[in-house]
Amino acid sequence: MTKKDKKSKKAKKHDQVAISAVADTKHSAAEPKPPSKSSTKSDDKVDALVHEIIERIADKWTMVVLDVLADHGTVRFTKLGKLAGGVSQKMLTKTVRQMESDGLVIRTVHPVVPPHVDYTLTDLGRTLGEAFCGVWVWAEKNYDAVETSRAAFSHKPSA
Repeated sequence: MTKKDKKSKKAKKHDQVAISAVADTKHSAAEPKPPSKSSTKSDDKVDALVHEIIERIADKWTMVVLDVLADHGTVRFTKLGKLAGGVSQKMLTKTVRQMESDGLVIRTVHPVVPPHVDYTLTDLGRTLGEAFCGVWVWAEKNYDAVETSRAAFSHKPSA
């Protein structure tokens, strides 16, 4: 699969997610939910989860691992590290353990010598990858503008 095909695939995923989100918005707007006593507590829990997930996703390696597993399916630990490119074994271990605890990946240990460990995205991991696919689409559409801004900023006299 070429890089262009990969971007096109991600763009299609993003469009499907966007269409679904618009449909959900229209549906919820037509049928507003009455406020409940527990909505504040529930909203606080959701807010906390969103902040935790963003904090983890902001970690460079989580997004890279999500992308590698989405593109390659089930992957052995060593190959995952090679495909991720530049990640240390310690950081990869930390990343996949956190992703496993969040339910984003399944870790399968095969009882052989030497140990054989595979990682696979869960449905939850796939949906998270789809949700953040928009970042790639945005970057592709705005690459030139960002590069132009960076160049102008680097040549700007400092105050």
